[in-house]
Parts: sequence; structure tokens; C-alpha cells
Amino acid sequence: MKMRALRLTDWGGAPALVEVERPVPHGAEVLVRVEAAGLCRSDLHVIDAPPRALPYRLPFTLGHEVAGQIAALGPDADGVEAGDRAVLYGPWGCGSCARCAAGSDNYCDRRDTLGWHGAGLGRDGGMAEYLLVPSARHLVPIGDLPADQAAPLSDAGLTSYHAVAGLRHALDEGTTAVVIGVGGLGHLAVQALRATTASRVLAVDVREDALALADRSGADFGTLMRPDTARVLRARSGGVGADAVFDFVGAPQTLELATSVLRPGGELAIVGSGGGSLTVSKPGVLPPGFRLSLPFWGTRQELAAVVALAHSGALHVETERFPLSAAPEAIDRLRRGRARGRTVLVPD
Repeated sequence: MKMRALRLTDWGGAPALVEVERPVPHGAEVLVRVEAAGLCRSDLHVIDAPPRALPYRLPFTLGHEVAGQIAALGPDADGVEAGDRAVLYGPWGCGSCARCAAGSDNYCDRRDTLGWHGAGLGRDGGMAEYLLVPSARHLVPIGDLPADQAAPLSDAGLTSYHAVAGLRHALDEGTTAVVIGVGGLGHLAVQALRATTASRVLAVDVREDALALADRSGADFGTLMRPDTARVLRARSGGVGADAVFDFVGAPQTLELATSVLRPGGELAIVGSGGGSLTVSKPGVLPPGFRLSLPFWGTRQELAAVVALAHSGALHVETERFPLSAAPEAIDRLRRGRARGRTVLVPD
């Protein structure tokens, strides 16, 4: 049987919606009927990558944020049943190292030796009508959670939650957290901070509509990025600076803002990959005693916690839905910075 899938066939070329054979699960594999698949800037990085920049072999189907229903099981699959609904844990590691065994495929010890980084990242992903998953360990139950809410949790929700969880020790009562970039990930980081810490949450973006999204997500204060933004944020933190800054952009300007607003001994998490860099040099250039983290995706256990927060109402994804056949339009809107919240593709 045939199915439609959004495939990357040429490096630097536009992905194509084509017909391919529907996979048949073998061994421990699980076939998922896709109900929704998220689209994010990581997909743009893959689409735009020049030849040999990534260890992936073409062609493959895009899509690492996926939610759907179990359609069929291989003879050795266990832990799920046909008809169950689940969200995909997207970072697929080697499956045998200590990190993978502990549920941290995102930090797989053999990551650099693999020819993929997960679903839609070198392996066939979920921008299709069906997705073949290597093992049920890559699936987290979602119950009756709507698919367009569940799919973005697997990256936008999980990555944001993982970043916040790593700095939660520094965010007690009376502290200040700054979120730079209130897009698909940033608006969920604001909600995760509100749900799991006692910190005051300040938001920064270059778009008025993003600040409105930050407000709807529970931020205590939002401001446009301007020459005096660091001064404004410091004033909002009682004059001492932020205890933690989450940069979901990672551009030169945002990193400059992040380090200028961070208090001594503060925590900086860089999540975005906007081409910026930090140079470690003489004292005085960077906040003394600050600690830097580069959180990447999250663990399976954290994805289960994110799903639980969504069920409780503490996390709500602002989505913009497109049929799978309109993927080129959705990609173009994301590329031009016109996407609202998280873009979600739904099979026609």
C-alpha cells in the first residue's frame, strides 16, 4: 500500500510530497498512523544544509515532532497495543549505551558515530501518513490529548522543559528568569517556569505579537529588544540582574543581551542556534561566576512529565495548523518569521 510523505531528496532543495510504500513493522517495530507532526527551525536547518554537513543519507522523510495512533505491531513489540495513542520520543540513540539505557537518548554516548540523530533527522520521520518506530520505548502515551497539542510536546515542549529543569535549583522564591525569544519553544518555557518554579518570568522578543503570546503564557513582564533592554530587565529584577537566562535564539545580539543582564553567579542556558558565540577572555567581559549550559532535547522520563503537565492544563501549545499538502506554505511562513507559536502539519 502507498502513503504520502514529505521527503528530503536533495541537499539544499525543497522537500517533496511524494507517494512511498507504507512501512510494515517487523521485530520490535511499531507502525503509527500520524495524526499531527510539528514543524520547527531544526527542520529548516536540515532542509538548508549543504552536502556532507550532516551525517544523513538521502532520501528520508522529515518530521521529529509526531503524535498518532498505534496502527500495527511487529511480532516482538511490547508495551503498547493497537489503538493506543502516543507521542514520539524523537532523539533515537544507539539504544545500548548507558545514556540510552537510562532514557537519555538525547545524550547518547555514540551519537557522533551514528548516521542519524532521530526521527526525521536521518531516519524517516512523521511528516507522512504513517511512521515506523524502531521500538515502543520511543513512544509515550497521551490518552485523549489532542494530537496537535501532543506532537509539539515532543520537541518544543520537551526541550523547553529540559532547559528549565536543568536550572530549577537556581529559581527559588524571589529570583528572576529571563526568556529571550518567545516562539514555538520560548512560550512553552514561560509556561514551564510558571508551572515548576517560583521565579519571576521576564520575556524578550523583537515582535509585538510574540510579547502578546508571552503574556498569554503567563510572563510577568515582556519587552521588545531595544538598546535599553538590559537596563529595563535589570530594573525589573530589583537592580541585581537575572538569576537565569534562557536564550532560545542564540544570535550575537541575544547572547550579548543575555550576558549583560545576567547577575554574577547566574545561569545561562543557550538553546537557540542563531549563529552567535561567546568568547571566554579577561575578567569583566562575562559575568563573574556564571555557569553555561547547552541543553539538548530531553529524556523520555521528562517527556512523560511534559505530557502530564499538558493534561493538567499547565502547558498549552499555541499552534497554527496546516494540511500536509500545504507543507511548502507552512515552511515558507516559518522561514519568513511569520509562524505563530508552533506550526503543525495534519495529514489531509
